[in-house]
Amino acid sequence: MHPFEDLRVPDGSVGIHWFGQSSFGLKHPDGTVIQVDPYYPRERPADRFVHARPPLDEGTLKTDYVLLTHNHGDHTCLESLERLAAAFPGVRYVGPVESIDALKEAGFDAGRMTVVTAGDTAEMGSSKAHTVWAKPPEGLPGDGIDPPDVQHLGFVVEMDQVRVYISGDPVNTFGNHESLLAPVRNLRPHIGFLTNHPNEGEFPFFDGSARIAGSLGLKTAVPAHYGCFVARDYDPGEWASHLPEDGPEPLIIPYNQSTVYSP
Repeated sequence: MHPFEDLRVPDGSVGIHWFGQSSFGLKHPDGTVIQVDPYYPRERPADRFVHARPPLDEGTLKTDYVLLTHNHGDHTCLESLERLAAAFPGVRYVGPVESIDALKEAGFDAGRMTVVTAGDTAEMGSSKAHTVWAKPPEGLPGDGIDPPDVQHLGFVVEMDQVRVYISGDPVNTFGNHESLLAPVRNLRPHIGFLTNHPNEGEFPFFDGSARIAGSLGLKTAVPAHYGCFVARDYDPGEWASHLPEDGPEPLIIPYNQSTVYSP
């Protein structure tokens, strides 16, 4: 049994486990567990991966739902999802059509899947996942950004009294566009898991990530999409230094550790 299963989550709170990269566990006070973009490959060459061992043996954490943001290998990882399904056949999957199609082609139970796109809401037991864009499907021609290869979604998950924003892989200039910010802000998230990078350019830079956190009115911001790939690692403390002194508050979860969050 994984320690996250034993984590006590009081009413009005949510349990969070960060497995590295953009893989998170969310736990409702009633015990329901949602995994977000589970990515735990077994083959981990040292020149590519920060950690020699995967952060999770999929069969040790009973999971009720899987939430997928987009069909890239580090977000829709069939290897990890197959092991998860073998251990827990009752798990259900929510994600964009490309991710769900990939699961169907791999032989997963189609009756346990829900396709969503921006504007949709998916029931996940006692929780709800509201879907927003991470990258607009038409790209941002004015910013010189082409349409993405697949749908890139974000989510605001309502879990008891807590609303958690999962950015997915947002477009670099996300924080400059009210058309992208407003649908998230209107869902009033308390805490946000924010993908960013200091210099790569696909995702918001640290100052852009801080702009997003402030524009959404987050109480708490959590850095994501690091601690996995050598080439995409960064210092979360440097990221946190870009947040304004009057908030949001940074929350840096240690690698492969849990916390209980209450707004």
